[in-house]
Amino acid sequence: MSEILDRARAQVLTDGVGLDEAAILEVLRSPDEDLPALLQLAHDVRMKWCGPEVEVEGIISLKTGGCPEDCHFCSQSGLFSSPVRSVWLDIPSLVEAAKQTAATGASEFCIVAAVRGPDRRLMDQMREGVKAIRAEVDIQVAASLGMLSQEQVDDLVDMGVHRYNHNLETCRSHFPNVVTTHSWEERWSTLTMVRESGMEVCCGGILGLGESLEQRAEFAAQLAELDPHEVPMNFLNPRPGTPLGDQPVVEGKDALRAIAAFRLAMPRTILRFAGGREITLGDLGTRDGLLGGINAVIVGNYLTTLGRPATADLELLQDLKMPVKALSATI
Repeated sequence: MSEILDRARAQVLTDGVGLDEAAILEVLRSPDEDLPALLQLAHDVRMKWCGPEVEVEGIISLKTGGCPEDCHFCSQSGLFSSPVRSVWLDIPSLVEAAKQTAATGASEFCIVAAVRGPDRRLMDQMREGVKAIRAEVDIQVAASLGMLSQEQVDDLVDMGVHRYNHNLETCRSHFPNVVTTHSWEERWSTLTMVRESGMEVCCGGILGLGESLEQRAEFAAQLAELDPHEVPMNFLNPRPGTPLGDQPVVEGKDALRAIAAFRLAMPRTILRFAGGREITLGDLGTRDGLLGGINAVIVGNYLTTLGRPATADLELLQDLKMPVKALSATI
């Protein structure tokens, strides 16, 4: 057993204090033979500080494609040759998607739009959509609409949106290599306003964007500083036509090491499996991640890529004896 795992057991498992950046890097550099013990420790931390429940969420894209930003991993950018064109979803379709999501047992339904930030049209459609969903479906509504003004934050609170997703995507030092049309600091500003509004903060990113292990550790530490309620963990699924379309996929063992490291950095945070886990980890790795620190999943498809069938994830949770978090527990 390596020294870093002994230190993490004392500090994180016993005291509930997350690892700092230097210790996170040690975890990310740990040898393959330590991986089973590392995953077990991350699982023990999750069970002690979060409990056995797994939060299930579905997502829907209200506005897909045609985004003016140049996030190098994203096929929704209007600046790349990726095959995703701008499409808007109507309100009845939004309500139907929420109903289908609730039928899986999910407690969260996140409405996403591919925009730099919302304009008046989008905010009006959000208000109409959230009102229609709340009238017909017993589910929490979250949103992900890009960078916000204070007025827009206040509007979302007034609508009843309880959680806002805005990913930092990667660490501060690597961000300019991934996005050039806006800054990491602009994203951080939105997150600060969301936190101060009382909405829950959902903030994560994508691993495998060409960052070094040092930058991966930097990212985990910066997320821990933000202390979001939830951290979605995505792994790059390279999309044709994007600048990162030829980037290699994260190795499965490195992905599992990262999951464990993020759990040891943030012992009390909801850590959610998001995009790319199918291509990076497959079925066995999905199981290993749930036994290595993950305590939430997005079920069904993502924004521009296919996920696992919801039934496959729900059957896996049942097999692992991990109860799905009930809606009543989140209200």
